[in-house]
Amino acid sequence: MVTIKNFKKREAKTGDEFFVLVLEGGITPVRSKETGRMYFTQKTCTVPTTFDEDTCNQLIGQEFQGEIVKVKVPSFEYVLPESGDVITLEHRWEYKDETIENQQIIEENVISEEEVM
Repeated sequence: MVTIKNFKKREAKTGDEFFVLVLEGGITPVRSKETGRMYFTQKTCTVPTTFDEDTCNQLIGQEFQGEIVKVKVPSFEYVLPESGDVITLEHRWEYKDETIENQQIIEENVISEEEVM
């Protein structure tokens, strides 16, 4: 299960604004690489939406099926907000729902007004 914890406004390369939902997964035990001690954490990710700000706000707290999974990606630098330190990452966290993954995806065909006439 995942929970919608928040939302954020983002800007597309085209300059258009849109909202992303901040999702949080369940509690996960993790062993520290440095100390070897166990601690608990929650994985988070963001997912783009077509919702307006009011709809996003109403969705906070809603739970639904799925999980947040680690996905390998090409290396990139990331600035830690708390300290300003720059680290190199080779993964990102993504929302995954097996029920959606197994469904056939149908592309929408957008027809312009000129094509209708």
